[in-house]
Amino acid sequence: MKKVFKLVDLDCANCAQKMEDAINRLPGVTAATVSFMTQKLTIEADDIDAAMKDVVKCCKKVEPDCEIVL
Repeated sequence: MKKVFKLVDLDCANCAQKMEDAINRLPGVTAATVSFMTQKLTIEADDIDAAMKDVVKCCKKVEPDCEIVL
């Protein structure tokens, strides 16, 4: 299953890349991309709802001000 989320207050492309790398290492996540230009997170996982808790933690660790609009 694939889903797109809007990101709020993502400040730099470097942070976006760090988030993407961290999310792609999570168990259950097949693929993830974080676009700084469009401020969007695209994630593909078996159970997206279950993975989102860990995805939010990864994003907050890299960019504390960034928020994922669920």
